[in-house]
Amino acid sequence: MNNRLMRILVFFDLPVKTKVERGAAAKFRNFLLMDGYHMIQLSVYARICNGTDSVAAHKLRLAAAVPSKGSVRMLVITEKQYSNIQILLGKPTKFDEPQQMEQLMLF
Repeated sequence: MNNRLMRILVFFDLPVKTKVERGAAAKFRNFLLMDGYHMIQLSVYARICNGTDSVAAHKLRLAAAVPSKGSVRMLVITEKQYSNIQILLGKPTKFDEPQQMEQLMLF
């Protein structure tokens, strides 16, 4: 088992024109929050994972939660790579504050 800290980044564009589509999009966002992701931007979420086994488990859970319509993408990077993120435009928002490692205490 690899215990290297990693981040899963999830990017999505989901249709929200009908009530059913809005419900599916809301259900997907709620899944992400309940599964330990935090919002980076409106359609970009991230979560910390402790190694490749954890990433693989969350990938399966994510795949099962993807709505039938829309586009969802997943990118896995190391915590070191994620720490190099920069805000290039605008004023920082509450989502731009760096997430601390408190989440890892739950393991």
